[in-house]
Amino acid sequence: MSWIIEEKGFYKDNIELNGNKFLLGNGYMGYRGTLEEFGKDRLVACNLLGLYDKVGDKWREPVNAPNGFYTRLSCDDEELGLPGSQAAGHRQSLDIYSGLHKRESTFTTSGGNRVSMETERFLGLSDVHLMCMKYSLKSAGSCRIVIETGIDGEVWDINGHHLKDMRPAVKQELIVLNSVTGELGCPVSVAEGLGILFAAHMDIKIEDRRVLRCISFEAQPGESYSFYKYVAVYTGNDIDRTESPTAVSRAAEEACLAAKGRGYVRLAAENAALWEERWKMSDVKIHGDEDAQKALRYSIYHLLSIAPSHSDRASIPARGLSGQVYKGAIFWDTEMFMLPFFLYTNPGIARNLMRYRVHTLDGARRKAAEYGYRGAYYAWESQDTGDDACTHFNVTDVFTGRPMRTYFRDKQIHISTDVVYGIWQYYRLTGDESILLEGGAEVILECSRFLMSYAYFKKDKNRYEILDVTGPDEYHERVNNNAFTNMMVKHTLEVAVKTLELMKSKHAAAYEKLMAELDFNPELDALREMNELLYIPQPDGTSLVIEQFDGYHRLEDISIQELKGRIINPNEYLGGGNGIAATTKILKQADTVLMLNLFKDRYPHEVKKANWEYYEPRTEHGSSLSPCVYALLAADTGNPEWAYKYFLKAATIDLTGESKQYAGTIYIGGTHPAANGGAWMAAILGFGGVGFDGSAAAINPKLPYAWSSLEFKLNLKGQLFTVIIDKTSVTIKSGPENTAGIDFSVAGKLLSCKAGGSISCGYNQNNL
Repeated sequence: MSWIIEEKGFYKDNIELNGNKFLLGNGYMGYRGTLEEFGKDRLVACNLLGLYDKVGDKWREPVNAPNGFYTRLSCDDEELGLPGSQAAGHRQSLDIYSGLHKRESTFTTSGGNRVSMETERFLGLSDVHLMCMKYSLKSAGSCRIVIETGIDGEVWDINGHHLKDMRPAVKQELIVLNSVTGELGCPVSVAEGLGILFAAHMDIKIEDRRVLRCISFEAQPGESYSFYKYVAVYTGNDIDRTESPTAVSRAAEEACLAAKGRGYVRLAAENAALWEERWKMSDVKIHGDEDAQKALRYSIYHLLSIAPSHSDRASIPARGLSGQVYKGAIFWDTEMFMLPFFLYTNPGIARNLMRYRVHTLDGARRKAAEYGYRGAYYAWESQDTGDDACTHFNVTDVFTGRPMRTYFRDKQIHISTDVVYGIWQYYRLTGDESILLEGGAEVILECSRFLMSYAYFKKDKNRYEILDVTGPDEYHERVNNNAFTNMMVKHTLEVAVKTLELMKSKHAAAYEKLMAELDFNPELDALREMNELLYIPQPDGTSLVIEQFDGYHRLEDISIQELKGRIINPNEYLGGGNGIAATTKILKQADTVLMLNLFKDRYPHEVKKANWEYYEPRTEHGSSLSPCVYALLAADTGNPEWAYKYFLKAATIDLTGESKQYAGTIYIGGTHPAANGGAWMAAILGFGGVGFDGSAAAINPKLPYAWSSLEFKLNLKGQLFTVIIDKTSVTIKSGPENTAGIDFSVAGKLLSCKAGGSISCGYNQNNL
């Protein structure tokens, strides 16, 4: 049952959680796990990737398409649906192996009749514009049934209506709802076709922002009645803007008719087969721990369901496709916490994610210029253009109701270094130099130029420092020489030097063209000098602890329990100028520990262990990004049981709903794809001990006690491998279509896995 997520019984308080928990997605759109009769007050949403709109002076957010699955049921003029009707039984489930949502409900009418209905629905993978549903019902007694099904344009929006000029239309056998976004006038069209399997009377009903089919018939006892819905969603982002305004509607109509022609059964089977293909490369098998198996597969499902396979001009928002929270923006979460999963399982998706950063380079340049810097300063909250959607007043004070000045937008300069880290990781793990030649090298140099512009040279110490920044631990803003930020800057400068050397030696013409276009030659000496003289905080000679930033050790040293005892309002923000954590050593999330994990080969075991032990009790984990980082470093330093605790916290966050729902008064609910990616990292890079430098792969297992074995696949430079780890041995099998071998260092023993071959090696986990 590790593939089925389900809930039996209906609980009104779980409506919001279940909208996230039973989410369907295909990278183009996400449909919340709500029930068919629900409207916007129950947080129904079909969230579209990469389409944004602004209402008045509110922030821009992603657009929700009109709901093509909307269906309500009546029996003898009595409406049946949740939560209002008496439910004799209810079950909601999600088959994550095939991306199929199911719902079963039985209602008892006021006259004593029992009506049962079942639905199943999916979002298309071969055609990402397509949504399909099967709806079936059965009545215990004779009755008159009325089903209203169609397209509901009254959608859930956080910041007001984004769709205007709604124009319902009837096109032969289709119903269509056309609209445009308010800010940019981008067309949005939803078309619906119906395949009905029984005789009934049908009318078209047009309401305010709705177009519905009204199906009525006399139901006979015990007879089953079914119909299929085919829904297609298109926007102006999908069509050449030079075409006529009707092109979007026409595309939706044609897709809908094509789907209807193929039929639901065939489409569902094809979709299940495509999901199976995705799982063949990405599944992780855990033996001995069913709870961990289910949680990890569920995390992987969320990553698969939001992967933008259709485009390299969009990336994965911080809350995936579960709604408009965090403005639907792309954060550093993508590069740091989601990218590794795709790098090792689907490099094509990883390339799309990094190409998005190339396409938004001009937005990063505009931001750097806005603050008076050169080069590219990437948006903390990035949308379609790459301009920063983050505001200067990002949190509201729960006590005064006033907006609080925060420094996420203007002081988290590490975002540009995170982008470079992601591009370089993609190049290293795939060997694909085209990412550099097609804009990646330009991004790297422009980010380096920004950092050189931002840095401060301290003459008396003959070193460059990075001052006035906010690191991952956002409870402490505007600090100097944040260890994580400085190390990431160092890495960016190193990557810039390596990129220039690679291009000059292998792509001389492209190198000369890029240097001329950027006028970068005069900055080469400054780049090398800053790379050599940049200050990196070092471990203390006695404690081995790396101070998170200058002056951190002078802050009040209290426990998390003591800090929480000072909380007055449960939603108050703990950081910023007035936050109660700001003057203490309590951290929001992993900061120095994250640095040690990203650059673990640069630090000895003793330093990593000392810092994990020092910062762990001082980390509040106020972000879902944090637990997996502690899991990774705990596994690396030989403590898999502590790692297991944090792994579970990351892997189960969207199953339990146990996460922060508010930052101040701002709602931040939804799914957590960064935690999902972190769960995969903890399992494969942590417990599996996997690493790859582009030449040889390393496997140093640290399995938790409960796991008898761990099995997964890796894509290394286009070569596929299956890795099986048990308590005493590691087996690696080359994929049948491999054309080259890869060297593996297994528990310190260097072995070569030839194309078509396999290797096995024993190990002692306690000695690693």
